Amino acid sequence: MTVLRGPPDDRSPADLLSFGVVNLDKPPGPSSHQLSGWLRDAVDDTLADRGVDTRIDRAAHAGTLDPKVTGCLPIMLGDATRLAQVFLEGLKEYVAVLECHGSIPADAESVIDEFEAPLYQKPPRKSAVSRRLRVREIYDLDLLERNDEDRQLLVRIRCESGTYVRKLCHDLGLALGTGAHMGHLRRTATTPFDDRDLHSPYEFLDALAFWLEDDDPDPLFDIVEPAERILEDLPRILIAENAAQEVANGAPVYEPGVLEVSDHLEYGDLVACYTPNEAAICLGEFVGDRDGEASEGVAVSLERVLV
Repeated sequence: MTVLRGPPDDRSPADLLSFGVVNLDKPPGPSSHQLSGWLRDAVDDTLADRGVDTRIDRAAHAGTLDPKVTGCLPIMLGDATRLAQVFLEGLKEYVAVLECHGSIPADAESVIDEFEAPLYQKPPRKSAVSRRLRVREIYDLDLLERNDEDRQLLVRIRCESGTYVRKLCHDLGLALGTGAHMGHLRRTATTPFDDRDLHSPYEFLDALAFWLEDDDPDPLFDIVEPAERILEDLPRILIAENAAQEVANGAPVYEPGVLEVSDHLEYGDLVACYTPNEAAICLGEFVGDRDGEASEGVAVSLERVLV
């Protein structure tokens, strides 16, 4: 029988590191990939030093930031990497400096407001995706400050995942009639994480050292969160423990195993399934009966098993 995870709040440091997430404050310099590898190796070495059998060979970041860009970069550890697709569903928020190439027009704010809309974008040549025209939505675009002397605008951008902010800044410059490029960029949120509880890579390493050298896991508990935090904005389905055992062995979630479903759940939604102790068991597509009247058939088609 597969051993299911215990309640998120009762996990040991080793369990947390093998299914956890760190809301990292990315510094300028290293790439997102380098930081993911750094945290992965630091965790793996620490677990080995403590004689823990559990090994982690994976870590993943939630949305690539260029080396010079700073800010919110959630890092998923161990089995939490199976949740990477969740970050494709949420919005991103940035604060950017727009470096204008000429005098800023008086109507800059109204020009910027016009970009709160679905926009056509083509990825830049140096990107990991094909350069096909696509649509990304800008939900909010606010002018926070203007510096006419240095020809700079500070803007806050709330946008759909996959938006190229550098391209947006270029297009804003064309609309302003000055030309412009992106200066400093900082990501302040990637749903459901934001910049109110960021931790530096050095704080994370210090927390590992406190646990390893002083047998004090409290700093680690302050920095590494259970991976269930990633799922908090998804619709949820509670399933019985015997149904969770079947899911752990690759079966879908059948209607008789469903105990409770979220309000406003729609057919085809990406959902997170939990055991009664609040441990996440799988991600899947809801294909069942929203009214709970079905006594047979599949309720959730599996996409990711989390044990």
